[in-house]
Amino acid sequence: MTTSLVQESNRKLWLAAIKPPMYSVAVIPIWLGTVVAFTETGTIKIGIFSTFLISAILIIAWLNLSNDVFDSDTGIDKNKAESVVNLTGNRSLIFWLSNLFLAGGILGIFAIALWQRDWTVIQLVLLCCALGYSYQGPPFRLGYQGLGEIICFVTFGPMAVAAAYYSQTQTWSFNYLATSVIVGITTSIILFCSHFHQVEDDIAAGKKSPIVRLGTKVGANVLAWFSGGIYVLIGLFVLLGIFPIWTLLTFLSLPLAIQLVQYVGQYHDQPPMVRSCKFIAVKLHFLSGLLLGLGFVFGY
Repeated sequence: MTTSLVQESNRKLWLAAIKPPMYSVAVIPIWLGTVVAFTETGTIKIGIFSTFLISAILIIAWLNLSNDVFDSDTGIDKNKAESVVNLTGNRSLIFWLSNLFLAGGILGIFAIALWQRDWTVIQLVLLCCALGYSYQGPPFRLGYQGLGEIICFVTFGPMAVAAAYYSQTQTWSFNYLATSVIVGITTSIILFCSHFHQVEDDIAAGKKSPIVRLGTKVGANVLAWFSGGIYVLIGLFVLLGIFPIWTLLTFLSLPLAIQLVQYVGQYHDQPPMVRSCKFIAVKLHFLSGLLLGLGFVFGY
């Protein structure tokens, strides 16, 4: 019985370390950029979409693993049991494994660039990777200055959606930009929620996360404004004719946003409880992005 419990505990730790739900942050921007391109051109380049999607997942794997490595260097993850570095006890292995994932992801995007004889997409993705590195990587560590949410918004919003859209059309449009604002906010909300339970560790490591700067109570209020802002923007874009009326389907994800805001509002200063709020945020990000894309398809 004891061995079984230990194995189950280890399995849960590994699942938490690998973060399978987090890979939606790779899927949703590619999905939305491709869907907007489809509604404007009437076609989807399946080979390019598939290659881009796999590459984006590999790049997210690099980002997750390398962040564990860089956090282990600062000691901020010393109490984090689900750190891959802590689980393996082998920083060097995880560092080189993360670089292997990065190389695979970049290779896929490079193949798209060669295929289209256009270097725009690879340039955008390389810039995304550079920004991703600056979040935790030395000597920048901009996440420690509280800039992570801004980097997250730009990288997974306008830049990622633009790259996916351009890979399909090799041109630009305002519609993808409006869409990218929504996904940029929902992605940043995930990162914002991940800070609530680790305020003490962040302070000890000198990390000035938004929650360290604001406090958990004000942070919970800010979360409420940004969560509600998603639906205000979608309604506004529909009224302006930027989004088809079918994108109001995204409002079906509103109960998740309400659940997230209420949960954080209740447990914002209780680390053992509030730590799970990021998983609600991931669900919100995925469902709202999926419904937004379907709204474009149905409105086509």
